[in-house]
Amino acid sequence: MSAEKFIKNKTVLITLISACLIVIISLGIRQTFGMFYFDFSIDLDITLSQFGFAMGLQMLLWGVFGPWFGVITDKYGGHIAVFIGFVFYLAGIFMLYSQYNTGLYFVTAMGVLIGVALGATAISIPVSVVAKHFPQSNRTLAMGIVTASGSFGYFVSPVFTRYSLVENGWENTLLIFGAFILMGLILAFFLTTPKDVVGGKIDDDQTVTEALKEAFKSKSFIYLTLGFFVCGWHIALVATHIPVYINDRGLPEWCTVTILSMIGLFNIAGTLTSGYLAQKFSKKLILSLIYLARGLVIAIFIFLPPSPIIAIFFGITFGFLWLSTVPPTMGLVGFIFGTKYIGLLYGIVFLSHQIGSFLGAYLGGVFHDLYGSYDYAWYISIALSIFAGLIHLPIIEKQVARLQTT
Repeated sequence: MSAEKFIKNKTVLITLISACLIVIISLGIRQTFGMFYFDFSIDLDITLSQFGFAMGLQMLLWGVFGPWFGVITDKYGGHIAVFIGFVFYLAGIFMLYSQYNTGLYFVTAMGVLIGVALGATAISIPVSVVAKHFPQSNRTLAMGIVTASGSFGYFVSPVFTRYSLVENGWENTLLIFGAFILMGLILAFFLTTPKDVVGGKIDDDQTVTEALKEAFKSKSFIYLTLGFFVCGWHIALVATHIPVYINDRGLPEWCTVTILSMIGLFNIAGTLTSGYLAQKFSKKLILSLIYLARGLVIAIFIFLPPSPIIAIFFGITFGFLWLSTVPPTMGLVGFIFGTKYIGLLYGIVFLSHQIGSFLGAYLGGVFHDLYGSYDYAWYISIALSIFAGLIHLPIIEKQVARLQTT
């Protein structure tokens, strides 16, 4: 595949780069919130259950507002949705920095404002805009590139955040985050949504209502949505609670930073690999293998004696599987239903992901407060991996009848 064929013009290139930078900022900051817990618990008197609830609410609202920002994107353009999202992000960060950051204020800032922000600035909206620029032959790889950029944010941000927390304190670290978000506000205007969707002319006359009815009548859409719930549970549990889990297991603190950084680094390879393979092989089988592999990696991590080597192994392997579900999942949505309403339809699938995220983040903290460990949360994670591995198998990888007409 030549660069000329992949990147058709300057607008596509600028949009792709902007989407990547937006996702780096949004997900890079989001990835590090778990590292703030010990400071929040001391200075703000936040319990693990409260923190888990705020993070879970953040995940849930991320998913709830994703479809709405998808509608804004499909109708008015992704730059409007992302700009609004970064305004909410900035408000949440500065509320955490201010004196109004305890109790309900903490939940409002960390859970509500940042949760709404992520609905527009994280994966779904930037990826859906990029998807509209590419034909089916290149679309999954293009989406994989944007998703992989978020992985770069995952890789860099824990190292930077750990350094900044030690040297500058958590308040000044939040101010630095605010500066990055201001950059995101500028980048939003370079995210161009094409007027004529590539590969989408066949469904130009379809309405939003018709698109929703078509999707929910499809068992494949339901299976895909249920499977993505599991992805959310896994990611939220690890991202939110791995610092405390590492501490509970008696491992050195650097293991937390290493795990989060390795997740980011190897997620780059994982998302690019899944994006490439999803163009060549069955997307549903790739998803089944990813979820089953997650269950195996979690089992190794929790059942073998704790050690830095096992922690690093977990970071590398789980990182490779981290967001590798996104390109084939979104690729299936675009392939089966077309790209005209891909922002809305993927937003609905992603809502299921975020319901899983809410439960993973919140129940992880509840289990720990009740039983003094994360054992039950990990056991549920393994069971869900098996469920997700099986639920994707009945998906029919075939375009709806509407797209098969010429």
